[in-house]
Amino acid sequence: MNKLSDVFKDHKAFVPFVVANDPDFDTTVQNIIALAKNGADIVELGVPFSDPVADGPVIQAADLRAFKANVQTRTIFEIVSAARQETDVPIVLLTYLNIPFKYGYDAFLKKCADLDIGGLVIPDLPYESRDEIVPTATKYDVDIVPLISPTSGGRIEKIARDATGFIYVVSSVGITGERDDFYHGLAELVKTIRQYTHVPTAIGFGVHTPEQAQKLAEIADGVIIGSAIVNIVATEKQDAPAAIASFTKGIRQSIDAAQQVILK
Repeated sequence: MNKLSDVFKDHKAFVPFVVANDPDFDTTVQNIIALAKNGADIVELGVPFSDPVADGPVIQAADLRAFKANVQTRTIFEIVSAARQETDVPIVLLTYLNIPFKYGYDAFLKKCADLDIGGLVIPDLPYESRDEIVPTATKYDVDIVPLISPTSGGRIEKIARDATGFIYVVSSVGITGERDDFYHGLAELVKTIRQYTHVPTAIGFGVHTPEQAQKLAEIADGVIIGSAIVNIVATEKQDAPAAIASFTKGIRQSIDAAQQVILK
């Protein structure tokens, strides 16, 4: 098992998401540190993109704020480098494929390796095109984290069998954003995935309350929360780290409660 998978060993993982450079460089660094110090197991850092097809209005707005603050690809790496002065928390980047393609796959993934960025989540990379980047990622020991959704159907087996790091299980059909209802077959979906792989699963898209986090952690190996945290940044701006710390503690307690339920 590699480093990302190791995070899930005998432990339900919390994977929070923030957008890089929203609202600015220094606040993003402090947000990452606040997440790491208060219960995050992996931090998912969003690379701003002009057409984030998997993301809802909350994250789209965060991308626009990051662009207004003059974010560039090198800014992402500089943010991680600054955060690495205070935390060694595992980090994965959520990016659309054109970003590493334009930067150069080898150069991009070498930077990831140099900064101990453990994986990439690429929503617009279909399984059938993964060989465009996976060999280079493997060279630098960076996982390409696959997504499996309720509509993956017959493709689940091949996606799961080739997965490394962890599998991002999409909770619902549609885009990111807080929601109260999830796909009713999530437990069965995770069970199906586990028939083909021992790579851990983490459920994301729409999770925003401690109660939801606990329920989903009882199903999967981890929980991903994005829009709820991005909303905190939108509201609190430079004061976001303190609010994020409080939110993270609450989610951590709920996920740990799920662990206890399973152990009983």
